[in-house]
Amino acid sequence: MMKWFRKYMKARQGTRHDIDKGIIKRSIHSVLASNVDEIRSAFTETPDLAIRQLEVKQLKCQAVLVFLEGLVDKNSINNNVIDPLKHKEGSGNTLFDLSVTIGQMKQTNEWREVESAILHGKSVLFVDGSSSALVIDSQGWPQRAIEDPQLETSMRGAHQGLVETGSQSIAMIRRYIPNKELKIRQLMVGSRAECTLSILFLADVAHPELLKELEDRIVKLDIDAIINTGELAELIEDNPYSPFPQFILTERPDAVASQILQGRLAVVVDRSPSVLIAPAGFTSFFQSVDDYSMRWSVASIIRMLRFVGFFMAICLPAGYISLISFNYEMIPLKLLLNIGEYRAQVPFPSILEALLMEIMLEMIREAGIRLPAPVGQSIGVVGAIVVGQAAVQAGIVSNLMIIVVASTAIASFIIPNYDMSAAIRLLRFPMMIITSLFGIVGLVIGLMTLVLHLISLESLGTPYGTPFAPIRLADWKDTFIRMPLWKMDKRPLSTRPVQLQRQGSNRPEGDDT
Repeated sequence: MMKWFRKYMKARQGTRHDIDKGIIKRSIHSVLASNVDEIRSAFTETPDLAIRQLEVKQLKCQAVLVFLEGLVDKNSINNNVIDPLKHKEGSGNTLFDLSVTIGQMKQTNEWREVESAILHGKSVLFVDGSSSALVIDSQGWPQRAIEDPQLETSMRGAHQGLVETGSQSIAMIRRYIPNKELKIRQLMVGSRAECTLSILFLADVAHPELLKELEDRIVKLDIDAIINTGELAELIEDNPYSPFPQFILTERPDAVASQILQGRLAVVVDRSPSVLIAPAGFTSFFQSVDDYSMRWSVASIIRMLRFVGFFMAICLPAGYISLISFNYEMIPLKLLLNIGEYRAQVPFPSILEALLMEIMLEMIREAGIRLPAPVGQSIGVVGAIVVGQAAVQAGIVSNLMIIVVASTAIASFIIPNYDMSAAIRLLRFPMMIITSLFGIVGLVIGLMTLVLHLISLESLGTPYGTPFAPIRLADWKDTFIRMPLWKMDKRPLSTRPVQLQRQGSNRPEGDDT
């Protein structure tokens, strides 16, 4: 009985989606008035729908141009569509022979395609006596100017960030890779609000299996709409219960181009300024565009600081709780006496003290993000100082706890990727709880569990812990440290590139060579 019920519900759901996606086909009428009535009935309560009647001089017949006013470029329509149709003569009797001086045009005879084109900012031309319509590219929706990315600031890199229009984002990426091997595959996702997803890759470098796996995951999506790239990443990731990000999300076109050249895939989501990069490894989230714009020795030191900050942000509060509650014999005697003097005025155990301050820090951080930029910075600085100083004077927390919390915050800020930084801030809470129960043993167990989880994760079927698990020594040149660029002549093996070599011998000549 239950098996029959599931089949019945699945069949009903499939029927609903078939109707929503417009699989039931209807043909365009050859009578112009019937097509206008069909448009008016399909777009009821749509005051921004424009229906322009005109006479096509070339065909000597009546026609109607339909578009949504807020989604089109009116100047382009007037100068390149309406004016040529009304005044210019030409030869030919088909829709494609019309003297329309605009970009791409497409002929269709299905209402489903007509409705979708109008909703996506295109114009549709109906000609009396023709059972087909001409779809004209005339998009011109409101767009924002190209600005510096807010979350990924750079000192020496480009100061251009991707925008919400997919075609403009692709154009910005093409400027960095003007190569014919840069291919684009477009997919449509969304049963109610179709969204164009463009997969960018180098045809002679990217592995076909990775491309097929990514396409299969996107095609299988059955959802009303994809609003932003974060939703797409959550829907297609390998382990949705992991706190670690499994795809790189970036707003920088130079970062996207660099990842594509390494053999990875980039997914541009229309209406979202972020681009999804796959596959991604754990060490990828500690790399920054500026690492390749400065000397390799300086970049290596900064990158090692990031990994130190990773362990500090996770282990420092938990280690403080462990030493204060269980393993105080590991603390030097003079420091232990000072800690005891400060702790004597605090009525709460160390775990409550740490949780209170960490939660307060997260609230101040979130308030600083949500408020306007000038006010947010003031709230972040003043709030942290005032709350911390007042808490110490009131005897709620100790001075050492303020130092621990501040050091933890600074360590988490050094991580260049926002998603990885958020995961680290989340992980320190279970680490604090387990150390409050088992001391230093709990800290070791927590770290071992974390390492095992990282090893078991995958990103688009690729091991997340590569190049350390599995071990790929050739990729160690760009992990904890960054070797000189002339030594990184091979692409990362983790992306399984078809063409491994990416540069020749570029060893600079000097006095010691």
